[in-house]
Amino acid sequence: MTLEFDKVILKFPELTSPESRVPSWADYFCRMAEHNWFKDWFNSHYYHLLYKHRDDTEAHAFIDRIVHLLEPAPDAKMLDIACGKGRHSRALAQYGYDVTGIDLSYESIREARKFAHEKLHFFQHDMRMPSWVNYFDIAWNLFTSFGYFKTQREHEKAIRTMAQSIKPGGKLVMDYLNVHYSEDHLVPSVHQIEDGVDFHITKWHDEHFFYKQIQITDAAHPSPHHLYTERVAKFSLGDFTEMMAYEHLQIKEVYGDYQLAPYHIRQSPRLIMVAEKIK
Repeated sequence: MTLEFDKVILKFPELTSPESRVPSWADYFCRMAEHNWFKDWFNSHYYHLLYKHRDDTEAHAFIDRIVHLLEPAPDAKMLDIACGKGRHSRALAQYGYDVTGIDLSYESIREARKFAHEKLHFFQHDMRMPSWVNYFDIAWNLFTSFGYFKTQREHEKAIRTMAQSIKPGGKLVMDYLNVHYSEDHLVPSVHQIEDGVDFHITKWHDEHFFYKQIQITDAAHPSPHHLYTERVAKFSLGDFTEMMAYEHLQIKEVYGDYQLAPYHIRQSPRLIMVAEKIK
């Protein structure tokens, strides 16, 4: 069954009987939450257009700080998990490390591979699926590239594969939004125009998740409108401590922003954790 709300086409295949009621917007968001929304959205042209201003300079500055802190061996092997187009991978590769970037999005990996070389490799891969075992010195998961999955079990599975990928004594660096700060500073509505495309963004949260609805109006493709909804789990420092401990990862350092200031539960915009594999 296909329904049209103000030219936004929504499809609900299971609502086929005459007795089926017309779904509300709340129904739609619930169904989107059940769907693996990130597979479609991260491969969308509009995703890359909306986030095209992500700052390579800021990424390089953060990598400089964290590398100076961790002091990896010159021949260290790095894994960039959910690498996107590879901006952090490229920053790491400039130090001469052997860097592998993985991402679920084919489009992102296709772009990232334009910069590949002998010590910089990119693969399309789902972080939930096993890959390398006891191979990397440091694994990185940056810019809230986690928390998207439908179930807690899937998130735990992703943490497990991260832990498995690094050597005993190796490190996992995870950069996540600070749930408490994000709750206090949520901007409910934003309108943004990129290359003539209108993005109407609405944000809200409930007990367990942050949501971002992105309604797109593109004059080049006027019908239907495009609608995506991002969903990110509200994982706190305590949640990560528990998930990581189960996979023999012990959080050693916690920072609150990209300048590596101390973490404060209400004042820090980021939750940046450095964990060590202890077994």
